[in-house]
Amino acid sequence: MKDLLPVIDYISRYVDLTDDEKNHLAGFLKITKVKKRQFIVQPGFVCQHKSYVVKGAFRGYLVDQEGKEHTLSFAIEDWWISDYSSLIYQEPATLFVEALEDSVLIQIAYEDEQRFLAEIPKLEKFERIITQRSLAFQQKRLLSNFTKTAEERYDEFMTKYSAIAKRVPQYALASYLGFSTEYLSKIRNGKTSKS
Repeated sequence: MKDLLPVIDYISRYVDLTDDEKNHLAGFLKITKVKKRQFIVQPGFVCQHKSYVVKGAFRGYLVDQEGKEHTLSFAIEDWWISDYSSLIYQEPATLFVEALEDSVLIQIAYEDEQRFLAEIPKLEKFERIITQRSLAFQQKRLLSNFTKTAEERYDEFMTKYSAIAKRVPQYALASYLGFSTEYLSKIRNGKTSKS
């Protein structure tokens, strides 16, 4: 159970769990080691797990019909990642979820999650809080894409998520922010010349 403490501690920030509930929850979790560049989700396959990052970094992205990559999400320690549409609806994934570093995950299968939510009802509160925060984050990101300049989006990301920016490839960061790697270089060079 010691190896599962990071996710149990994370959940315990939102709901109080008894030792029995923690032990019961631990029975549904599995630890997975992932090598850099390994995929935990790929298009065409049904996503089976929600993954909590204990160590490492991940990127969720899709490839359009022209072969261009569009980064939708990043996850580092203490974050969750999955192709949630595939997981929830049990349909083929549209996203790649790739390890950007050698990583360690704690995973839970969708069916097991539904079972422990039924068996430990207070975990519904945890799920609700996490879902609400995720929805609010996605809304803010969409609004930012519609209302802010590329430079403003870059500045905001660097302010809020500098730990991620230091660990992800520049092409992935540019894709996430909605512009080319070349444009990211121009923004960064402009920042350097202003200081």
